[in-house]
Amino acid sequence: MSGWLKIAGLGPGAGVMVTPEVSAALAAATDVVGYLPYVERVTPRPGLVRHGSDNREEIRRAEAALRMAADGRRVVVVSSGDPGVFAMATALFEALEAGDAKWRALDIQVLPGVSAMLAASARAGAPLGHDFCCINLSDNLKPWALIEKRLRLAAEADFAMAFYNPRSMSRPEGFVRALAVLREACGPERLILFARAVSTPEESLRVTTLGEATPEMADMRTLVIVGSSLTRRIERDGEALVYTPRSVA
Repeated sequence: MSGWLKIAGLGPGAGVMVTPEVSAALAAATDVVGYLPYVERVTPRPGLVRHGSDNREEIRRAEAALRMAADGRRVVVVSSGDPGVFAMATALFEALEAGDAKWRALDIQVLPGVSAMLAASARAGAPLGHDFCCINLSDNLKPWALIEKRLRLAAEADFAMAFYNPRSMSRPEGFVRALAVLREACGPERLILFARAVSTPEESLRVTTLGEATPEMADMRTLVIVGSSLTRRIERDGEALVYTPRSVA
């Protein structure tokens, strides 16, 4: 098979955060496949076909990309951030495992990108500077009971925590429940960061405490970070810096 398939991360939004490796793959591609807003971030050019689709069509999108690569096309499947963090890499491999056995002979590569979690952490300082965990708060693909269990166990282990997909328009009550669990498990003084649309013109950062946080501070473009018991805030002129120390007494 002469085609290939690359699963690429476009970073959190700014063009300067797209890696040279991903840029080279896009320059060589015949087809770009992904969720429509992400596909539209790829500049049109002669010889490139952009295939945008709905956000809940991950498996069909992956199957289409595999078929195109099997037909000899050079295909890039795009995600925002990093493709292996709650994105298209896993969906592609689910389709590969369940699909045509011939697809397994394809040249398939995952190209990393700057995740929203790391971009948000860098903007704020270093809140993920020591042990941390990352949880997707959407209950589309897993039950709320499992999300709550993981929240409580992560709090018990005293991890800093990064949260993707905190509050959707269709199910805003999930983040209300998440904040209640976190207040109970961590206490009201724990630091929380709301980082929205990092690296884009709409970027905003807000650092507060769990006691002061409200559900409306987050939407689906917001990356939320809750500190550990050791996470600190350095007050200064301009925005405060937040970091988690490297050592535990």
